[in-house]
Amino acid sequence: MRIISGKYRGRSIDPPRNLKARPTTDFAKENLFNVLNNIADYEECDVLDLFSGTGSISYEFASRGARSVTSVEVNSVHHNYIKETARKLGCENFYAVHANAFLYLKSTAKQFDIIFADAPYDLEGSEQVIELVLGRGLLRDGGIMIFEHSSKHDFSSHPNYWQSRSYGSVNFSFFKK
Repeated sequence: MRIISGKYRGRSIDPPRNLKARPTTDFAKENLFNVLNNIADYEECDVLDLFSGTGSISYEFASRGARSVTSVEVNSVHHNYIKETARKLGCENFYAVHANAFLYLKSTAKQFDIIFADAPYDLEGSEQVIELVLGRGLLRDGGIMIFEHSSKHDFSSHPNYWQSRSYGSVNFSFFKK
């Protein structure tokens, strides 16, 4: 894995073998950020990355100069890896949070401009994240939520649905406030 763009561009991210995450592929990540580059001013964005895994998406936002990045991961091995990698990269305004993503969403009062959620594809009820984010008002006006999922899901009938993108086995559904 590598960081695609920004001030950390080209830096490798080599998670230890005991990390059991399914990172977003470089191909899908590059295409996701091509979409976001046209709609987001990263320096004006507070970003929330849920189910962070290796932290790959969080580092991309930090590399592009996001105002702040909050990376939420429940697995302590993954959380420690994210925290250590962010420190090694020199990420500023980067907050690694060791928490269950659902409980974090239920307890936080902070609003974000971009929320990215990449729950394990086989996690029962993972789509509830969408309702927690939108129902609790965690997106600022004009904010975007991106939910990564398998092709088994179709969110096009959701009232806040904006668009979907598919890159191989990786699917992103976008929601707007």
